[in-house]
Amino acid sequence: MPIVDSHCHLDGEKFAHDLDAVLERALEAGVDQVLCIGTGDGPPELDCAIRLAERYPRILATVGVHPHEAAKCTPKTFDDLRALGRHPKVVAFGEIGLDYHYDFSPRDAQKDVFVEQLKIATELELPLTIHTREAWDDTMEILAKHWQGPTVLHCFTGDVVQARQALDRGYYLAFGGVLTFRTAENVREAARITPDERLLVETDAPYLAPLPWRGKRNEPSFLAETVCRLAAVRGTTPEHIASVTTENFGRLCLRQPNPTRYTEVSDAN
Repeated sequence: MPIVDSHCHLDGEKFAHDLDAVLERALEAGVDQVLCIGTGDGPPELDCAIRLAERYPRILATVGVHPHEAAKCTPKTFDDLRALGRHPKVVAFGEIGLDYHYDFSPRDAQKDVFVEQLKIATELELPLTIHTREAWDDTMEILAKHWQGPTVLHCFTGDVVQARQALDRGYYLAFGGVLTFRTAENVREAARITPDERLLVETDAPYLAPLPWRGKRNEPSFLAETVCRLAAVRGTTPEHIASVTTENFGRLCLRQPNPTRYTEVSDAN
């Protein structure tokens, strides 16, 4: 039952001492590939996921500036993103978007940086992975005005109304450990109405571990539990969820203009 973890953060201190073992456990659990998000601690360091992807054949990478770090951006940041986005193992842009819960960066700065990154993603022909927290209306408005490409709403925790709005635009919804939380019936309802062809799964590791590991460090091997719970919610089998989400990830992220941009690097490793 091969599965793709479509969003995780494997850089940083939480995985610094046992990443090899983490990836071994992931493979044993059926997680065949992971998409490592390249936002890290923000500018000027923008290549944290690329460095991991160059070391491990099963890791793919994104680049982008998280809304928390928007205030750190300079014109050089955007030049660097354009260059890094052409790396052969970069298959998506993100996570980018808006976060009004913490407001670690001013909202105007978040919006400006979001729009600029949408321009870069358009140039690079990369799909988006979107972070939106307590900023749904502004996120959707900016996407409507400045973006026409494929889009993933990562760690979807909205309700059915928001899910339908996103699905009507052709967006993908990615579900993670929150789906398993006892109080997350709204997320399970959204998962029930999402068509097979718009469905993805993720861990967002090291955050938001599913039950029964809630509160502990999340890791890609835990994705199997989320897949099982998602299958139960949708009245199907884990094998079916694994199959359709893996197919969706391939169609979304491995369909770049140069079809060998990933395989050349994988073969080299």
